[in-house]
Amino acid sequence: MSKKVLIIEDEKILHNLLRDKLGKEGYNVVVAVDGIEGLEKIKSEGPDLILLDIIMPRKNGLELLEEIQGDEKLKEIPVIIISNSGQPVEIEKSRELGADDWLIKTELDLYEVVEKVKKQIS
Repeated sequence: MSKKVLIIEDEKILHNLLRDKLGKEGYNVVVAVDGIEGLEKIKSEGPDLILLDIIMPRKNGLELLEEIQGDEKLKEIPVIIISNSGQPVEIEKSRELGADDWLIKTELDLYEVVEKVKKQIS
């Protein structure tokens, strides 16, 4: 059975790239375009890992991360943040809220994404 990855990202080009790459690696990939849809899909899909953007419409990634951490079942799911910013304060805040790893969009390497996903859900 393939592992399920939920990508919560509002940039269509990026979530399509990630979906295609992870799909080719054998992952079952589900996409949500904002934090509200993301929370619904976390609950309905039960992903093995979440790739989470910070800046999104309706509910941002940090708000969503806080909700995930407040739920005993959901907080066990590994979360990798994908962000435009590599600001130490943002990284620190997401770590405090339970993020397991971090990717910066401007430095995004699809090989690195696959490696980080494998590391978190192996």
